[in-house]
Amino acid sequence: MVLAELLLVLKITRLLQLRAATTPRGPYLLGNMMSRFAPLPQPPYFAVIFSNQLSEDSTGYSEMATAIGELAAEQPGYLGIESTRDTDGFGITVSYWATENDVLNWRNVSKHQLAQKLGRERWYDDYVVRVAKVERAYAKD
Repeated sequence: MVLAELLLVLKITRLLQLRAATTPRGPYLLGNMMSRFAPLPQPPYFAVIFSNQLSEDSTGYSEMATAIGELAAEQPGYLGIESTRDTDGFGITVSYWATENDVLNWRNVSKHQLAQKLGRERWYDDYVVRVAKVERAYAKD
């Protein structure tokens, strides 16, 4: 069963990679410079903050993370994503959504649920998901 799920994930990943060229995703072009910050509207909007620790065997994780990022970008209400990971495997990904309903709908997308299941079973030693409403945002400029 696990092998069948992994094969399904790889098929999903390949399909999403074929569409990746037309999907808006970071890094983003700001003027003539590239930025890793998502171009967001003025608040309010919602942030899903996913903090996680990768397990030692993260085989297939990068491909799935890329595919799920691309899938998220196709969902109604998606605003952008910012993600980072350190050399010890600790990562934080923040996805931004127009409404709380958009967040709930994303949580229930079947391909996303499959990725969540595989993450719990294989890729994450630990994780936490936090959802927050962004009321204010400040930037350097």
